[in-house]
Amino acid sequence: MKTISPGKSRTLLVAGLFTIAASQVFIHFIQLPDLARGFSMGIGIGLLLVATVFGNLRPAQ
Repeated sequence: MKTISPGKSRTLLVAGLFTIAASQVFIHFIQLPDLARGFSMGIGIGLLLVATVFGNLRPAQ
């Protein structure tokens, strides 16, 4: 399985968290259709999964 660099995996983690948080904020203030809600949440979860599965994250020693 191909791995990605730790910097890129951290960037994907931050982007996924930001996508999920931004979608929650938009849902709170703006009436969005269910398709847009699911799409934004799915993109965020997908980014988080890619970062954790293919990432080369190691704990600090």
